[in-house]
Amino acid sequence: MRTLAPVRLDGGPNLPPKWLGTALAHAMLPRAVGLLENRIREGLVRRPSGRALGQMARYDRMERRRIIVALAALLVASKSTGAQQATAKIPRIGILSPAERPDTKIFDAFRAGLRELGYIDGQNISIEYRHAAGDPSRLPGMAEELVRLPVDVIVADGAAIWVAQEATRTIPIIGAVGPELVAIGRIRSFAHPGGNITGFYGFGLELSAKRLQVLKDAFPAISRVAALWNPAGSTLVRQTIEEAALTLGLELSTIEVATPDQLPGGFEAAVAGGATALAVLPDAMFWNERVRIVTLAAKHRMPAIYPEREYVDEGGLSAYGPDIPDHWRHIRATYVDKILRGEKPGDLPIQQPTKFELVVNLKTAKALGLTVPPSAPMR
Repeated sequence: MRTLAPVRLDGGPNLPPKWLGTALAHAMLPRAVGLLENRIREGLVRRPSGRALGQMARYDRMERRRIIVALAALLVASKSTGAQQATAKIPRIGILSPAERPDTKIFDAFRAGLRELGYIDGQNISIEYRHAAGDPSRLPGMAEELVRLPVDVIVADGAAIWVAQEATRTIPIIGAVGPELVAIGRIRSFAHPGGNITGFYGFGLELSAKRLQVLKDAFPAISRVAALWNPAGSTLVRQTIEEAALTLGLELSTIEVATPDQLPGGFEAAVAGGATALAVLPDAMFWNERVRIVTLAAKHRMPAIYPEREYVDEGGLSAYGPDIPDHWRHIRATYVDKILRGEKPGDLPIQQPTKFELVVNLKTAKALGLTVPPSAPMR
């Protein structure tokens, strides 16, 4: 029997063609046998019987070489499949927000909703956060980053939906939708949005007017109110609250505050104009600065109503509106799941809140010398 000498496969002497297959087979033999043993232990391959092993021992050298080469090919194929699985694409969810950071109640609620649906960030999904920290001028560039990645769906926070829909008409977008999107043709209707946008309608216009009414009903002595408004926000909201003030017989002064540094001056202007109460309009920058706003309202002893209950948690007097974290947990997370499973955003109807709450901070009311309506939930 001819004995095969050791073979170099790392740049050594060239092998005759007829020896090459045998050399490769012997070089791969330990790994091939190891793979076969692993498959046997995993129960994927049945261990050959003694009779079968005896029959295999009678194969000639050429047949054994073919078997070994086949096992080596199986090893290579197994490694290739494993590499493909390791690099398999997991869905990317982009969050486009004017907020400062991802560890807020709404994002916590969103992640909780995804977990309930079986999605874990870093395991079977990847969440890409883009936060403008109250500077809306950064949002367009961040939206373009998400499109270039690309992400599979964009979840837009507040006014960021306008920026997202300018950046892409193909990637699905989930966000707060208003009737103005219907008016300009970006969505067909709330029942059948069409296109790449869906989400929920938060009654932003109606609630801005309603909050002014709630403030007057709760504290009838109020006659002059200042509305804190960011000129980067919706002019429709400003117009709506100004019309509501006329209907309610209130004197309203709109205080424009475009940056956090302008907040103290805005309050001073409101007080100088005779305002004795405050209505804060929905805005991401205001939400980021809610502690500062609440502190300034207390300093000037101004009863205030806010668009979200997080202001009340920080010591603000009152808030009226839907439960926004609940919307992120149930509506946005559910729609992400539906889209990742193949449903089109244009076929998902715009959802609407059915429950609104008035929350009043009893401690703050007492500090202001105000009597709280019995029906208002206390904080």
